Amino acid sequence: MIQMKKQKLSSKLAVSAMLIAISTVLSLVKLAELPYGGSVTVASLLPIVIAAYRYGSLWGILCGFVHGSLQLVLGLNTLSYVTGWKAILAVILLDYIVAFALTGAAGFTRRIARTQTGAVLSSALLGAFFRYACHVVSGATVWAGISIPTAAALKFSFIYNATYMIPETVVLLIVALFVSSSLDFSGDRLTAAKRVHGKNSVYAVVAWAVCSGAAVYIIADIFSVLQNSETGEFDVSGIGNAHWVSIAVVAAIAVAAAIVGMAMRRKKRK
Repeated sequence: MIQMKKQKLSSKLAVSAMLIAISTVLSLVKLAELPYGGSVTVASLLPIVIAAYRYGSLWGILCGFVHGSLQLVLGLNTLSYVTGWKAILAVILLDYIVAFALTGAAGFTRRIARTQTGAVLSSALLGAFFRYACHVVSGATVWAGISIPTAAALKFSFIYNATYMIPETVVLLIVALFVSSSLDFSGDRLTAAKRVHGKNSVYAVVAWAVCSGAAVYIIADIFSVLQNSETGEFDVSGIGNAHWVSIAVVAAIAVAAAIVGMAMRRKKRK
């Protein structure tokens, strides 16, 4: 019995370490990056969400804590912009440790959602929201007067952090939907979910890839013109500078891909 428990713990640690490593690597793949901090990654929070789904919220918080600590090490230069031990401690906690640890706390949705996909999506959404809330508080306090205007700091913090957390969340949910419907996380090992293979599944993969890529492009393009790269302030009137022709073309391609994907799905059901 003791030997079996040790084997399960070893397996648990190995899988968690692998998920944290994948999360760290994905955080380095940036689809878009803001001039004053914050970036859109390739669903870097998803492995932590999966760990929380498999092993529970407490273990998910631990994985999020480790991931946040690694992000802190990778972003140590950020601390050079703030002065005083209180400000440094606040950045460490709000922008790294607590922000990512709370991502794992969202794993409790497994007990509420009826399906694996529903649990993973709700956990991903809640985890992204918790992280966003931490960044907003940090921006309105520590970063006020540095990267965020002192006047109406809370308002600007909401807007600034939304410029990367909204597309980050969109990408996260799209990838989470595809992964959770393709893999079964409930067993001791990650296995493929039951699905119909062949041309229909290929069409579905292509449709998801096109739609996710289009979402990233459109959101990143629109939000990028709402911020003044010199002052960091936001100006809604700058939305006219977005590449609307390109956005329309990309959106049309995404809609066409979605229609084809849904059509093939209906055909598969029949």
